[in-house]
Order: sequence, then structure tokens, then C-alpha cells
Amino acid sequence: MSWFRCAESRPWASLRLICFPHAGGSAVAYRPWAKEIGPEIEVHAVQYPGRADRLAEPLIDDLHRLARLIAGALVPLMDRPTALFGHSMGAIVAYETARLLEERGTPPTHLFASGARPPHRRDVDEEGRIADADDDALVEALTLLGGSDAEALADPELREFVLPYVRNDLRMIEDYRRRPGPNPSVPVTAVIGDGDPHVDEGRAREWADATEGPFALKVFEGDHFYLIPRRSELLGEIRQALHLP
Repeated sequence: MSWFRCAESRPWASLRLICFPHAGGSAVAYRPWAKEIGPEIEVHAVQYPGRADRLAEPLIDDLHRLARLIAGALVPLMDRPTALFGHSMGAIVAYETARLLEERGTPPTHLFASGARPPHRRDVDEEGRIADADDDALVEALTLLGGSDAEALADPELREFVLPYVRNDLRMIEDYRRRPGPNPSVPVTAVIGDGDPHVDEGRAREWADATEGPFALKVFEGDHFYLIPRRSELLGEIRQALHLP
């Protein structure tokens, strides 16, 4: 099955934006973006295996392998300038995808890394691992981050359905380590909420050390899932970074 979901095809668009969901997330999180972001951008959202309409497919538990598969599937979409946006775990998947795309001679035009600590600082984890916690502790940790996923996990029936792929994704990002090799030259914008318990402004600034390209930091009011209530403002920042009026 296809790796990408495109709510509104725009053959005339001058740019593409590929969006990478957070741990336990799916492409549906980015469905509203297509209408708001403007006609010059065609939005595609990555659909990870093992959830939503790919529920029957096996989960992938290695982030580097996931990035390789996504980078390969992106080849037909790189005929236009293409930017990557990833939130939380999705920021790291997008970063590794950007490295691969650049190695293959088709670098993205921009990387937006949202709500995530930088790839070279994953070994510093004051919060500890949560992927192997019991169900109640896992749901409590996710609730602290906020977002609709935590609300869904309050339902016992949904827990049984959702927790397996949430755990898989959390374990995948907790096990991730950046492999040796050059930084990409892609411009990076790190974006966070000012009340995010997962990543503060100081840690977000360290994304500058993960690229040889220009770096910027944008801070919005909100928690780890600031991008839900601040969507319009965020999309405006994306347009500005991509040099659109």
C-alpha cells in the first residue's frame, strides 16, 4: 500500500510538503493542513504501517529502516521542490529521511523539526524510558504530553487496540541513535511549544548542530501538541520559511 495520503491533489502546486506523524500517530492528523496551507503547496502525510488503513501490515521497529523505506517511496514525489515536516518522533524520521535523500542527490528544500530533541542528543534522557512501562504508567506519561491520543487511551477498549503500535513507536524512538556520517545541508527550523515538557528552548536550539544549512527556532504558546490549537500560526511560519507570501 502507498506510504502517503494526499487529501487534495494539486498538480499545479510549486511545492510539496511531506508530513511525518508522532509516535502512535497517523496521516489523518495532517488532513486539515491541505485546506489551510494555501494552493501553492501540495500536502502529503506519511502513513506508517500497522495502524489506520495499514493496520494489517507488520509494524516496523527500527527507525533507520523506516526512513529508508520512506525515502525510497518518496522518489516519484521529488520532481518538485519538497519540504519535510515532522512532529516528535516524526521529526527524527524526517531528519533521517532528509539525510538519505541528500545522499541520493535529491535533497529536500527545508526540514521542520517540531516538538523533538535533536538527533545527536537522544542519549540524554532525563525522563527515562516509557515504552516498557505498564499500561497505566504509559497512558499517564502520554497524558502529560497532551493531545487527542491521550484522550483516546482513556477508553479501555481503545487501549487494547492502540497501545501495541504506540509502544512499538515509543520503543523505536527510544532505541534510536544517530549513525555516523555527515550532517545534511538542508535548512532546519525547530519548532516547539513553550510549555512542552519533552523539549525546552535550549535543547531545541541544538538542532543547529544537526545541519550544515541555516537554522531557525520558532516558539509557540502551548504544550507538546501546540500544533493543534496553533495550526494557523504554524502554517503561516511554514509558508514564510518556504518564501511564500
